[in-house]
Amino acid sequence: MSNPWMARNPFMSIWLSAANQMIHAGRGFAEAEMQRQISAMQTEFQKQILSFWMGGWMMPRGKL
Repeated sequence: MSNPWMARNPFMSIWLSAANQMIHAGRGFAEAEMQRQISAMQTEFQKQILSFWMGGWMMPRGKL
């Protein structure tokens, strides 16, 4: 006689598959947002470094 607790449950399988899809979609959205923020931070960092090192060579923006 087989153990009924070890039998496959199609409803549990469907529920776990749906939960797995939602988790992976959420993870993908979070990773994409993280990558966007990293790119924005790197761009801003590069702008600040360039303005710090090259700012003395540029003309002032006021009257000449």
